[in-house]
Amino acid sequence: MTRKKVGAIADGAFKVLLAAVYIVGVAPLGRLLGTPAWLMVVSGVTLLIGGGIEIGYTRSRSMCTYTRLMVAYDSGWVLTALVGALMAWQGSSAGGEVWIGYQTAAPIAFAALLIAAKPARTASD
Repeated sequence: MTRKKVGAIADGAFKVLLAAVYIVGVAPLGRLLGTPAWLMVVSGVTLLIGGGIEIGYTRSRSMCTYTRLMVAYDSGWVLTALVGALMAWQGSSAGGEVWIGYQTAAPIAFAALLIAAKPARTASD
């Protein structure tokens, strides 16, 4: 197993773990971030689905595809976190919703692009 494949599996596992934290800790995390409980639960469910698909497709998709998608996803995650933090610093209560909103939509987009990607070439191709 290559380091890239281990990284892709770890990325998916992190999403699954984060999903569990969001679902189990919905009330305290929702209060901390200023987000409604339903958004935390929906975000947890989409992270769970996205992480599961990410882990499941490691054998059939190229690591080049994974790397591109992970860089795009993580770049968006960092930018959204910065925007959310800036909004909170300026007194807005919507910073947490922006950040959790990204984490609700992005895993589904990631999973859809991964599913739509061409299968990896095998040695027999």
